[in-house]
Amino acid sequence: MKQKTLLATAIAAALVLQTWSVAAQDAAPAQADQAKSLETVTVTGSRIRSVDVETSQPVFTMDRAAIQATGLTNVNDILARMPSAGTPDITPQDTLSSGADVGGRYVNIRNLGSQRTLVLVNGKRWSTSLSGLTDLSTIPVSMIDRIDILKDGASSIYGSDAIGGVVNIITKEKFEGSEANVYYGQNGKGDGQTQNYDFTWGHSTEKNSIIIGASYQNTDPMWNSKRDETSYAQGPRHPNAGLGLGPWGRVVDPTTGDQYVINHGSTATNDINNYHLYDPTSTADKYNTQKDMTFRAGSKLKNLFVQERYKLTDNITLHGAATYSTRDTSSQLAGYPFQSGAADPAILISGQNAYNPFPGQDVEFFRRTVEMPRVTDSNSKLAHVDLGVDGYFQFLGHDWSWDAGFTFDQNKIKQVTTGNIYLPNARAALGPTTIINGQVACASAADRAAGCVPWNILAGPGGTPQSVWNYVNYVGTDRQTSYTSDWSANVSGGLFDLPAGTVNLAVGVEHRGEKGNFRPDAADSQGLTTNLASAPTSGAYNTNEAYAELDVPLLRDLPGAQELGLNIASRYSHYSNFGSTTNNKYSFRWRPFADLLVRGTWAQGFRAPTISDLYGGTGQSFETFLDPCDSKYGAAATSSSVAQRCAAAGVPANYRQVDQTGAQITSTNGGQTPVAFLSGSNANLKPETSITRTLGLVYSPHQVEGLDFTVDYYNVYVKNIISSVLAQDIVDFCYIQGDSNFCNNFHRSGTGTSNLVAGSIDQLNEGLSNLGTLKTEGYDVGIHYRLPETSFGRFRIASDSTYLNKYEIVSGPGATAKTPVGFMYGEDGLYRLRSNLQVDWDYREFGASWTVRYYSGLKDNCYTDTIECSSPNYTNPWWGTYGMSQKGSVAFNDAQFRYTAPWKGVFTVGVNNIFNKKGPYYYSVTTSGTGSSPYNPAFDIDRYFYVSYNQKF
Repeated sequence: MKQKTLLATAIAAALVLQTWSVAAQDAAPAQADQAKSLETVTVTGSRIRSVDVETSQPVFTMDRAAIQATGLTNVNDILARMPSAGTPDITPQDTLSSGADVGGRYVNIRNLGSQRTLVLVNGKRWSTSLSGLTDLSTIPVSMIDRIDILKDGASSIYGSDAIGGVVNIITKEKFEGSEANVYYGQNGKGDGQTQNYDFTWGHSTEKNSIIIGASYQNTDPMWNSKRDETSYAQGPRHPNAGLGLGPWGRVVDPTTGDQYVINHGSTATNDINNYHLYDPTSTADKYNTQKDMTFRAGSKLKNLFVQERYKLTDNITLHGAATYSTRDTSSQLAGYPFQSGAADPAILISGQNAYNPFPGQDVEFFRRTVEMPRVTDSNSKLAHVDLGVDGYFQFLGHDWSWDAGFTFDQNKIKQVTTGNIYLPNARAALGPTTIINGQVACASAADRAAGCVPWNILAGPGGTPQSVWNYVNYVGTDRQTSYTSDWSANVSGGLFDLPAGTVNLAVGVEHRGEKGNFRPDAADSQGLTTNLASAPTSGAYNTNEAYAELDVPLLRDLPGAQELGLNIASRYSHYSNFGSTTNNKYSFRWRPFADLLVRGTWAQGFRAPTISDLYGGTGQSFETFLDPCDSKYGAAATSSSVAQRCAAAGVPANYRQVDQTGAQITSTNGGQTPVAFLSGSNANLKPETSITRTLGLVYSPHQVEGLDFTVDYYNVYVKNIISSVLAQDIVDFCYIQGDSNFCNNFHRSGTGTSNLVAGSIDQLNEGLSNLGTLKTEGYDVGIHYRLPETSFGRFRIASDSTYLNKYEIVSGPGATAKTPVGFMYGEDGLYRLRSNLQVDWDYREFGASWTVRYYSGLKDNCYTDTIECSSPNYTNPWWGTYGMSQKGSVAFNDAQFRYTAPWKGVFTVGVNNIFNKKGPYYYSVTTSGTGSSPYNPAFDIDRYFYVSYNQKF
């Protein structure tokens, strides 16, 4: 990794030696007779081409060598190593997450969310889903020349989504010959094996250059059961906590309401003497669902890539690129916790069923279908086409460049889920039975003709024949399709000269259309299965945009002002759905003396609501939350005002929240609701808006050649946030904040049932709205030193760090500000300090590197107020619970060794997390509702070994 430095002159000189430009966006070819054009490049974050690549904006670059040094083969994993990167909105560890985006790989800059990070490829928007997420797994690493990361707002240049930052992936411009790569990696526990193969061929002539590439990657899943850290819902220190509904049939006595469980091993379910009384405080009849789940989903990635440039005239070049990618991922959940009332109140064991221990009376039941785990296979197919023309011309006595192009993306996602139960068949299988030829059979002739097989559901594991599983199993198929078409034209060049240099202008227009649809499985959406129900989504919008950027050099070669310049940019966007928005950006660069550059920006930004935000159908999810009215762990236990509000709502004074098994919660982590909550879209949403401020310096002392220091301050303020008001926030607003508006978003049960006690929340709607604000500020610090060459070889030291000074969330009007800097906030680690230190060495045909990745300590939920709680009396206005557990810092060490053979072959051997460091257990992660064990998804879980071979022909 390297920060863009004051070595711009050397970089420009290197560009002169090439016959093409490494432009970050326009990618216009250099002409042999235009030396000035040869020297210019376009830097990410600006449309104006310049000789000096050092700009007023903080741009971080990972070149191909830095990418290879990570030993990683996915773009998202590579970007996640950056100190400024946060946990993506969806990770491969989020087993319980649902929707078409699950299985993709995403990036999150500044902890502002993946939807607020714009991803470009060669300066053009890459495909996004209906939810506004960009799947980086569709971009093959083998075709990447470098990655630019603009850690700054850039809506004035690129439009929507560029709030947290911009990731601009630059593919290879020219390639001569052939190259093949083979890669194999494996975790220390023997799972998660990764195989990667890619081949690239290219050829160039005076007028033409073409590159063709293909890649294939297969990553096996990692399983929770492989390691203690992931084998238990609340970690190995509490192996009996967080257990779910068991596979041993439980039945409710219709007369007394008592619950009985079949004695383990018994299959004679029609005799109540073969049962014992269910004890919700005991673990004997519960089940560890973690051991049946994938920890991180496996995937297969395939990609074909072709790119061509053709010089039509000396000043005009045609270019085109096409990519076709497929991604297959698979994840597994434990069998469904099937029970009366949760999926369908009408599903009971019939009183005329031969397996009913209470003959003549319909009874409620509980049973996890462990023999039939839920597996979701997701297939994503992306087709991307980029066609354009660019060139040069003379105007007003200056060189001008122009380009026009069209891009088209089509992304089709298909998800197939097995292991859920088809309720009409389950109802028939649990219905009345008869005896035919000495065998128990479904009483209905029509049901038998349709394949009905009686289900002895109260029998434990092994008590259900495969024929029953085949009958009740449902294969659900969801499909999503999204399209993006984008027309653009840009022109830039010099207007006139000032004493300090040329005043440059860039202008452009863009028309973009977005449309898509999501078609859930018909039976799922009708509530005929145990899968989470969702409604169809369909919608479209288009936008017309125009921008202008002006760069003005004010002073040059003066005492105290070797350089002083201003950059002003503005973009007007008109959306067909919500109207217009204009976003401006003002930047300066000041070089008081040759060694020092001071830079700063002030930028407006926005994120338009997505198709899913606007037109998405209602969906269901099982949420994990802590009810403030819980008399032991909720806020009502310590706050009289909260207790009074709960009482006024009719909640019993001794109310205890129950989890999905019907057991009372055991900690401030709360529990997962036994009933699904609803979420939906809002067609009246407006854009999020933001203000970004940066101020920084780049210092390269001439006394020490190759040494560079960078420091950049950033401050981002986002308002009108488009967000689903989560269950936890809704109940907190109602009872803790006393905002009665939110009390209408949920309903409590008036009487107890077998799986919900009186006072439990049995309905809740998490809708979208423009609600709340987010503020964050901090510092990026870089120190890079390329030492003079010695007899021992060449050494390079690079240190990059991010210090998070502020992160403040206000969920809604009047809500208490949350300031979780230094906390494990759900799945997001908001570290005070993240830092990477790398030492790289090259000597003749040998090379090696050592990297240290540092994460500062975090505050976390206590397990209870007396267990794993370093500060039991800790509280603050937004924490919501008493007690805090301070977790220590973590450092992971990586090592790599490489050798270049005489036949142009490069052997690489590496170990990531060489000391097999384990991170702490974070109980905040278990409450985030994703199904993850209490392990930080950003941390290495094992030592990882890899070998690779590169051959050039």
